[in-house]
Amino acid sequence: MSQRTVPGWRKGQARHTSSPSAEWPGKDLSSRMDTQSLIRGLSRDAAGAGRLDRRLAAGFALAAGLAALVFLVLLGPRPDIAEAAATLRFPFKFVVTLALAASAALAWRAAARPGTSLAPAAAALLAAPLLLAAGVIAELFAVPEGARMARLIGTNSTVCLTFIPLIGALPLAMLLAALRNGAPTRPTLAGAFSGLAAGGLAATFYAAHCIDDSPLFVAVWYTLAIGMLTLAGALAGRLVLRW
Repeated sequence: MSQRTVPGWRKGQARHTSSPSAEWPGKDLSSRMDTQSLIRGLSRDAAGAGRLDRRLAAGFALAAGLAALVFLVLLGPRPDIAEAAATLRFPFKFVVTLALAASAALAWRAAARPGTSLAPAAAALLAAPLLLAAGVIAELFAVPEGARMARLIGTNSTVCLTFIPLIGALPLAMLLAALRNGAPTRPTLAGAFSGLAAGGLAATFYAAHCIDDSPLFVAVWYTLAIGMLTLAGALAGRLVLRW
């Protein structure tokens, strides 16, 4: 009985199938090198992001420290701050200004990274206006109609418009400088967020001095003063944050 052989095979030769790695011996090595390169790249990106976060955090802390220093040198807290703290209107000012400073800081931080979505930060920025709107509505119900205009005008509107921008000027410069560690692709918007954050910080410290506690006063004069810093930040950002 004759043995059948497969064409191309010698008798007694072991039959085997070739694997892709046998056909292309460098393929596995190349794949491993690509994976290692990817891991190194991700590690560098993570390290760079962590370094940027630390620099931004340090910049914001320095900005807050500068605001506190300027406030203490120029104004200081109001004499009756202990009694004012027992009311509702005085602490409410800090709720609004701190909400603004925190949400603006989130937007400022997001603006430092190219490709980062600003939608969450933009949504957070609604917190302070909504809180202030609620306070204004409550004030309109609580205060007689004849007294509302006096509450809105207050006694220190000029001081408010002067000292919030003064307290916020150095913090604004610090926040803009910190942004240069990142790569903001929208310098005008990033500068505006810097001004808004500086305004929130400045308004928080100024609120400790201001004797006008009505939400009506805050809604008009604090908003105008913070708007000045926001506009200044947008103009400065267009110049100093351009790539």
